[in-house]
Amino acid sequence: MISNGTGKCEVELRVNGEHHRAFIRSADTLLQALREQLELTGAKAGCENGDCGTCTVQINGWPVKSCMMLAIEAVGQSVTTIEGLQGTPIQQAFVHHFAFQCGFCTPGFLIVCHALAQIHPDADEDVIREWLQSNICRCTSYQEIRGAMKAALAQAQQGGGR
Repeated sequence: MISNGTGKCEVELRVNGEHHRAFIRSADTLLQALREQLELTGAKAGCENGDCGTCTVQINGWPVKSCMMLAIEAVGQSVTTIEGLQGTPIQQAFVHHFAFQCGFCTPGFLIVCHALAQIHPDADEDVIREWLQSNICRCTSYQEIRGAMKAALAQAQQGGGR
């Protein structure tokens, strides 16, 4: 880390498989660094206290609320944002099952569902329900989101998952 004389230090972040340089303050959250430094705006600032899940990203394959993590903690970690999930089966399942309405929460849900499919490829209804509790959608009944998740898991079990 190198200080640039402005109270910020230069760090390298590995995001979506690429290395990026960012100038951050010690108090900057990962969400701030992603949006303001790297211009990756898929993760949204919702509640900014870890309740809503709109800022969810993957850190080393696990869903993490980026508003609750300091950017400095992401140095040396592998970060995946919604921008890194282009063309994944879970995205296709969300579209096919109409698992979104306004779309504000969708990136966070896609990240959680993608991680769930990787970590628990044989997840049952209880596991899916438990994982989806980490995010809030104010528009849907979650039925479509659960349907998309089940479809993506079924596709992965048939060998079509990534």
